[in-house]
Amino acid sequence: MLKVYSRYGIWIALGLIAYFLLLKLIGLHQYPILSSVNGLIFGFGIYMAMKKYASGESKFKYEKGFEVGLLSGGIATIIFTAFMAVYMYQLDTEFSNAIMENWNLEYDAGTLMLVISVLIMGFATSLVLTLAFMQLLKNSWNTQDGNRNTMK
Repeated sequence: MLKVYSRYGIWIALGLIAYFLLLKLIGLHQYPILSSVNGLIFGFGIYMAMKKYASGESKFKYEKGFEVGLLSGGIATIIFTAFMAVYMYQLDTEFSNAIMENWNLEYDAGTLMLVISVLIMGFATSLVLTLAFMQLLKNSWNTQDGNRNTMK
């Protein structure tokens, strides 16, 4: 299981970093609305990690699948947050000011607030997507033919 969520967590983080750098090249990295695509990257990676784990197990347990999804997203979140912290503090110090101007805030909250926001959004996205995907992957106990309603 460690191999599954660490591998997919790293791949999710690399996808997020590549997407951010692509936006930087185009010049659109200062628009926070485009970070909604991060949810698609997270979703694809978490779903694939859970699907990979489920295919290797004879009996797929809910708590183990939840753990794989949550830890995959958690690893990706920590790596991406570390990248963004290095980027905002070392490479492009004006980036955080441009984001704050887009938010129209009357006070200077600083770069740390953006780093913490990235961290919280990543963990929240991981939790919500993991819960959503577990509904697709778990075995149903509600009906006699419960497996008819699952994606396997």
